[in-house]
Amino acid sequence: MRWFITTIYILKNKMMKNINGIFEKTLAASRMLNLLSEDKINQVLLAVADAAVANADLILAENKKDLARMDAGNPVYDRLMLTRERIEGIAADMRNVASLKSPVGEQLSQTVRPNGMTIRKLRVPFGVIGVIYEARPNVTFDVFALCFKSSNACILKGGSDAKDSNKAIVDLIRSVLRNEGIDENVVALLPTDREATAALLGAHGYVDLIIPRGSSSLINFVRENAKIPVIETGAGICHTYFDKSGDVTKGIEIVFNAKTRRVSVCNALDCLIVHADRLDVLPSLCEKLATKNVIIYADPRSYEVLKGKYPNALLLPATAESFGTEFMDYKMAFKTVDSIDEAIAHVTHYSSKHSEAIVTEDSVAAAQYQRSIDAACVYSNVSTAFTDGAQFGMGAEIGISTQKLHARGPMALAELCSYKYLIEGDGQVRA
Repeated sequence: MRWFITTIYILKNKMMKNINGIFEKTLAASRMLNLLSEDKINQVLLAVADAAVANADLILAENKKDLARMDAGNPVYDRLMLTRERIEGIAADMRNVASLKSPVGEQLSQTVRPNGMTIRKLRVPFGVIGVIYEARPNVTFDVFALCFKSSNACILKGGSDAKDSNKAIVDLIRSVLRNEGIDENVVALLPTDREATAALLGAHGYVDLIIPRGSSSLINFVRENAKIPVIETGAGICHTYFDKSGDVTKGIEIVFNAKTRRVSVCNALDCLIVHADRLDVLPSLCEKLATKNVIIYADPRSYEVLKGKYPNALLLPATAESFGTEFMDYKMAFKTVDSIDEAIAHVTHYSSKHSEAIVTEDSVAAAQYQRSIDAACVYSNVSTAFTDGAQFGMGAEIGISTQKLHARGPMALAELCSYKYLIEGDGQVRA
């Protein structure tokens, strides 16, 4: 028994030394990124995009290994799955990132003090960014592209669900970096075990920022255990309020798109709130949802209206757990309210502060809702499906921040930068 315990201790100690070695190499590599020209950075990104398409068969073969370990009925299955079309889309996003202007070195302000001293405020990269994420192999490409474009090195900690896909992708990226004469350690992939997660969360002095992407449990764990700064890219519990002046035609399309475009993503609709004066149009708002077999958990008033007008097998009474749930599936909750104030109170109580929407033809109601709702993105007569860096014109995103410190909403190149002050003078000294 003592021999077994000693062996485990030695193995863990060896693993931690290996992980610390990764941290040291990534930190050293990050310092060289500031010396790369933007043209060279773009050249590398385009080369990685081309390599992803050219090696799609290899990536898909590794992705199939991951898919084989997961139940196809799992809502996360769609997030895990790669296809040739998705790889081509990922490559297109990387080319788009390459076409964007780098924020690094951008002058944010300049002042000249009375003593002649000049103070300039410039954007600079964070340095090393750690990203912890679950079954989203596309995130591996996205994070590298955005970090590399903004002159940041990245340390990736993917979940075990996508371990083969992530390894294939990082191996491909590092191969391109070597071919381009760049230190491959600007991107690193950690083992999938918990020890690696703990090491990353405690990598003070090596990692400048941690970004978790995934479930609320993952995000809460990172926030509670990290010893370095964290930007939360939170779970998306998204609501749409159909106001008493809402347009039915707009509402039908907005609700259907927000719920069914991709149910596993964080901007998908989870709860429809309907003003009591408009319950008569509820069957029309739901008609298209039935074509996708969306299960509705309806509160008593909406249940009575939908009974017999929505498929019985898809209509269930709401419970307390129906609200405040990110379904990531063809499921949603319905809530009836008697006023816009009640709708705002419901959203305020259950929102994850990601994306919220109102459907209304009343400009006063729209303004009240958008001012009152505390979320990163608040829409009026628009589907929440648009909460996305590319849709906002930012290129690919590294996540949707639901907090207020430093960055909020889609995080792209500018949000991956901090800033510093450069002060110039001619011999000034302070009295």
